[in-house]
Amino acid sequence: MSKSPLTLYLAAPRGFCAGVDRAIKIVEMALEKWGAPVYVRHEIVHNKFVVDGLRDKGAVFVEELDDCPGDRPVIFSAHGVPKAVPAEAARREMVFVDATCPLVSKVHIEAERHHANGLQMVMIGHAGHPETVGTMGQLPEGEVILVETVEDVATLAPRDPGKLAFITQTTLSVDDTAEIVAALQARFPAIVGPHKEDICYATTNRQEAVKAMAPRVDAMLVIGAPNSSNSKRLVEVGRAAGCAYAQLVQRADDIDWRALEGISSVGLTAGASAPEVLVNEVIDAFRARYDVTVEPVETAVERVEFKVPRVLREPA
Repeated sequence: MSKSPLTLYLAAPRGFCAGVDRAIKIVEMALEKWGAPVYVRHEIVHNKFVVDGLRDKGAVFVEELDDCPGDRPVIFSAHGVPKAVPAEAARREMVFVDATCPLVSKVHIEAERHHANGLQMVMIGHAGHPETVGTMGQLPEGEVILVETVEDVATLAPRDPGKLAFITQTTLSVDDTAEIVAALQARFPAIVGPHKEDICYATTNRQEAVKAMAPRVDAMLVIGAPNSSNSKRLVEVGRAAGCAYAQLVQRADDIDWRALEGISSVGLTAGASAPEVLVNEVIDAFRARYDVTVEPVETAVERVEFKVPRVLREPA
């Protein structure tokens, strides 16, 4: 039986960003240097396939520092941790490596600089997300107010409306964040913003590729984990940009083929913590069912690389 033709538009950039690449490398190099087990506080990146692969190599994932023995190295995830965590690791004289993405660390430094200048921080982010928890944990209690929506801005009650600054989680929707920033600036004209957008280059680039692709496709699939903020934003951006059917899938097994019946074009992208092997798995699944033509949709070229911490580059 002949297969129906299908054009598969493949977003570029997609998948791993420099911060995720670095974080995974840190765990792998730590295992090489110190042997298994190496403990990792929280999932190193939000992707089950990646986490399971590292677990198989000897990484032990825990939620809190209390779950780690004092005599084994511990790694802090790419999302960043509150200041109290490395402080406690140092107090326990543990060997620890911080895999916080340098672009998240930049937001931490920004928050501390504004705090030192007497400004109270407004953080645009998602409650409970590890990056938000880590960033808010850089400053004393009450110094960072979280806003998630434009509606939240209306009920903000800062200490001094004239002494405010804002920062954002790095994995948000660029367009949604712009609306919240506009609301903050309208209500607090003196509010100080970052020199440059806090939303990271990789999040922005992946969203731009989705916007370029969305009007051309019948359906869009985003490969990523359900707890991955940047992946979920890609689905939302796809829908907002005109693609009626945009879905998040972790693996090829998650694709709802019945929902795709009768389509002739699909857009495919992957969140910043999803490896390329999963993209290929999904393409193969389409090839098994359709006569596939792959069309790249490239909106940017990424050449960013981040060094791993010096402790891992030195011999044991």
